[in-house]
Amino acid sequence: MKAIHMPKYIVKGGKKLHGSIQISGSKNAALPILCATLLAKKPVTLKNIPNIADIHAMISILRTIGADIEYRDKTITVDTKNVKNQYISNEGKHCMRASILLLGPLMARFKKAKMAFPGGCILGKRPVDTHLYALEALGAEVIDAKQDIEMKTDGLRGDDVVMSELSVTATENAIMAAVTARGKTIIRLAAAEPHVQDLCHFLNSIGADITGIGTHTLVINGVNSLQGGEYAITGDYLEAGTFIIAAVLTNGDVTVQGIDPHHLDSFWQKLSEVGASYELKDNAAHIKPHGTLKAVGQLRTAVHPSFPTDLQAPFAVLLTQAQGDSKIFETLFDGRLNYLAELEKMGAKFEMLNPHQAIISGKTKLKGVPISSWDIRAGAAMVLAALVAKGETEISNIGFIDRGYDNLEAKLQKLGAEIERV
Repeated sequence: MKAIHMPKYIVKGGKKLHGSIQISGSKNAALPILCATLLAKKPVTLKNIPNIADIHAMISILRTIGADIEYRDKTITVDTKNVKNQYISNEGKHCMRASILLLGPLMARFKKAKMAFPGGCILGKRPVDTHLYALEALGAEVIDAKQDIEMKTDGLRGDDVVMSELSVTATENAIMAAVTARGKTIIRLAAAEPHVQDLCHFLNSIGADITGIGTHTLVINGVNSLQGGEYAITGDYLEAGTFIIAAVLTNGDVTVQGIDPHHLDSFWQKLSEVGASYELKDNAAHIKPHGTLKAVGQLRTAVHPSFPTDLQAPFAVLLTQAQGDSKIFETLFDGRLNYLAELEKMGAKFEMLNPHQAIISGKTKLKGVPISSWDIRAGAAMVLAALVAKGETEISNIGFIDRGYDNLEAKLQKLGAEIERV
């Protein structure tokens, strides 16, 4: 039998990053917006689409159920007129957490939906109850939620929906279900992350009526139909945060372009607390060389606009290079601190208080050793650690990184990093 060789990164640390980098479109905005094209009666053209594995997986799912899709030069044109409401599997390329985002638009368009339970990163149990609850509030009925997810309705109708938790994807499903529901919908305790906002802006651009965007209360007046159009995906603030941390870690001089800096307000506050030097511009951020980095009292993740959970692991790498003890409190996902075991192999010092809390002690000298990626953001964190580690670091299981970062190694190489995919 022929051996299968999985790609990995080889990184030689110690290089200061310098130069300018253009951030790709947001993965977490592009995925629900792709799903929302099911609601459009005419073709939709989406620009600034990141070239990542999760986007290709979603394209595959949409094509499987009949969508006509062209993808070229970060632009996707989607025509869903021939889509049939078929079973959404969870096999091969279709195994992704974001497939749950098809539930709302399928219910709105076909009044029924059936899909396998979605897959994705291993971040602990993430049930679909919040999604089902929101859709039930809009007039859907759950047929099965044990073997598969199966729902039907005789017609979605607007209502006052109080989300059972501030779930991003459940909020997005509720939004997509409500935009063509009969009457007025108020979604309370709605998630307000930048990618949720971008979904709302896209839907409004093709004929929806959504107000309260960026707040935790959305008001949606149902419309009869949505048309086609053209829309540019917002810049990925999570990718931007990763490159910003890379610049600070290496004490480099880097300009990150193509973002709304205010998507990262809580992140900038923590960077100031740690002692980083930066200048914010309208659509960019300039990261400058700094002095000694200091520990932070507590890095606590929470829903937007608080510190994003997806930047917790990358920021933890920065804390290994700060003087003193920093506490991390991951409030959203079980298992998200598992990557600390990989950092420990590199020389990081930490104390686990419980599955959600840890204390990182710095400053420590990291050394290059073979390590592995645990999920998308932990994988990026391993790359960041390798940038400042002494010697050569081999990072395996980088398929996770490919799911969320568009050509990460090429962008880092442009800034002067010694990283290659082998």
